[in-house]
Amino acid sequence: MGFPTINLACTGANIVRLRKAAGLTAHDLQTVFGFNSPQAIYKWQNGTALPTVGNLIVLAALLQQHFFNLKDLFIYRFLTEVRRCILLAIAFGR
Repeated sequence: MGFPTINLACTGANIVRLRKAAGLTAHDLQTVFGFNSPQAIYKWQNGTALPTVGNLIVLAALLQQHFFNLKDLFIYRFLTEVRRCILLAIAFGR
């Protein structure tokens, strides 16, 4: 069984597209998130890192998007699989 994956490059491109559509700069996002530098934002946009789930929820709100739009539903599939694994671990006492 293959595990769902998140396409980092597509996710980054979506973040850039939606950020620009919202009229925001990377520095605007840096300020909102309270980061000392915009490096994390650039990493998200370049597809070298993903926002944490908490930051992703804030980002979706800022960009006026449904949470799942940013991840092309891959995050939903991933979280569903994680939930399934956790429930199995609980059921089998691991």
